[in-house]
Amino acid sequence: MNPEIVAVVRHALEEDIGSGDVTSEACIPADLRANGLFIAREAQVVAGIELLPVIYDLRGGVKRLEMCKRSGERAAAGEVIAEVEGLARTLLACERVALNFLQRLGGVATLAAKYVEQVAGTSCKVLDTRKTTPGLRRLEKMAAAAGGVTNHRMGLYDAILIKNNHISAAGGVRQAMEAARRAATLPIEIEVRTRAELEEALEAGAKHLLLDNFDPAAAAELVRLIDGRAKVEISGGVTLQNVRAYAQTGADYVSSGAITHSAVAVDISFRCHSI
Repeated sequence: MNPEIVAVVRHALEEDIGSGDVTSEACIPADLRANGLFIAREAQVVAGIELLPVIYDLRGGVKRLEMCKRSGERAAAGEVIAEVEGLARTLLACERVALNFLQRLGGVATLAAKYVEQVAGTSCKVLDTRKTTPGLRRLEKMAAAAGGVTNHRMGLYDAILIKNNHISAAGGVRQAMEAARRAATLPIEIEVRTRAELEEALEAGAKHLLLDNFDPAAAAELVRLIDGRAKVEISGGVTLQNVRAYAQTGADYVSSGAITHSAVAVDISFRCHSI
């Protein structure tokens, strides 16, 4: 498991348990063993299930863990996602952290899958964005991928994306493109907001364009103008209701921040019984 993810899980446990689960320690004998079931209470795409071994390994006291679903698989309402057996105090202390991860990441994956379903039959791929919960980007992008979305850049370090503020600061489209080429060998994508900027970017040799905040009709017109000379991504105002219209413009990609910033947590319950 990626060390960054382990650190996030460790922090979540420390945040919730602190110096100890005083309720469980007061009510539950130290040696009592229990069985716990994670149950989907609504249809969903499962994500984050691979965090359960990390959670229980960090706390100890678990004898058996069976993951009945994998990330990316669908669960119907009432289906068991995972089953765990161990010390009752451990299961209860880890309950909320485990559910928080499964519900949040499952919500991202489930919404991502809906976006992918909307563009089915087109050649367009759906991308996620950097609009993620601070500290949870890697996990939320894993969840988006579990739902079938293609991950965009992880951060500011792994690809060059020249946006409007970069263009303004650099003095123009051509200046920004030329400076980026001199400075790095990373892939370069450039945002264009007008037809004039688009034509200038193409003249400067742009091979990957981001059309930002165009409606589907205007975007389709620009895609026809580009005519395969560059890869095209559409972003800005892309929703579940209009993503198919954008995908049908002929663009290679559509991106939506809503996949991560507006996903609603799925409903999962944890049922614990002594054995």
